Amino acid sequence: MLTDIAIKAAIRAVKTAEKPVKRYDQGGLFILLTPAGGAMWRFKYKFEGREKLIGLGHFPEVGLKKAREKRDEARKFVGDGVDPSSVRKAAKVARADSVEALTREWLEKRKDVSAGTLRRDRRRFEKYIYPTLGKRPIAAVEPPELLAALRRIEALEFQETAHRTLAACGRAWRYAVATGRATRDITSDLKGALEATVVTNFAAITEPRRVGELLRALDGYSGQPGVRAALKLGPLTFVRPGELRHAEWTEFDLDETEPTWRIPAEKMKMKDAHVIPLATQAVTILRDLQAYTGDGRYLFPSLRSGNRPMSENTVNAALRRLGYAGDEQVGHGFRVIASTLLNELGWNPDAIELQLAHKERGVRPVYNRAVLLAERRRMMQAWAEHLDKLRAAVKA
Repeated sequence: MLTDIAIKAAIRAVKTAEKPVKRYDQGGLFILLTPAGGAMWRFKYKFEGREKLIGLGHFPEVGLKKAREKRDEARKFVGDGVDPSSVRKAAKVARADSVEALTREWLEKRKDVSAGTLRRDRRRFEKYIYPTLGKRPIAAVEPPELLAALRRIEALEFQETAHRTLAACGRAWRYAVATGRATRDITSDLKGALEATVVTNFAAITEPRRVGELLRALDGYSGQPGVRAALKLGPLTFVRPGELRHAEWTEFDLDETEPTWRIPAEKMKMKDAHVIPLATQAVTILRDLQAYTGDGRYLFPSLRSGNRPMSENTVNAALRRLGYAGDEQVGHGFRVIASTLLNELGWNPDAIELQLAHKERGVRPVYNRAVLLAERRRMMQAWAEHLDKLRAAVKA
């Protein structure tokens, strides 16, 4: 029989040997020692008349006591007429088809969403799904089990997170079905099982005089030039905050008769390329910004690295610095201001919705983009001039 002392002595001695050596314990257990310092547990057994061998781990990570326990477990399988090697293979397949393995594989293959969306989905799985369901075979998970995990999110009063996690699970389960790891999408059975979410609008100031005060405050921002430009372009372009901070100089045509910003489809929430006609006021801001960031890729680069855009919290932090609380005005709220006031001013709702890059349905989208671009250009210039009037009214 082996002892820990005998194993360590054998490891030292084998360093001068020319080839690996074996040191036997009992019941088919031995340790294979190599001159390079390897020490691997092996279990030799016979099954259906054939001699077979499986590994039980490496010493010292797997000590002598643990190796014997693994040997005894394997011998029980043999005694029950089950090949331990087949059990190993089945366990390996089960791990590959587990909820965690499957969802991680699915996340790695996703190319249709932004890095931020992937990061948030990955965090939801790691925080809320893996702790209880991660090691379970995805095909074996029943709807009540998944609902229990989602209920724990609701208990934290994160109703929106629960719904988003369920949606991500639905996409992962459909991938499992498509790749033969599950027979159906169990999330369809959970429709209506979660508490309804309370829809809240992005905080925004929409009273005209207060909008003028906001614009005056943005003009007075004394921080980084890039942040100041982002604050001033937000109301003029009313794109989504992520679209603004990821803006690249190659997307802008400032020297054309009709200056334009063209955002490629992969950057847009709806995955459609988007055109923003630029008012003269926006062009002036962009010209000034070129002196600071025009030699780089991004209009608004991170202060730490010009190879990535500024943080998603930068604009909101600047608004806080100007005295606007989070429940009063956020960067996304510039879209709310534009939508509200442009509709009040009587502009064509179709032109407004197109400029907001909201999803269109039916056969009208192509027609709208072709016919309404000229109207949208007039609207964007008129909107910039209206903002100037609101700003001037406060000054007066």
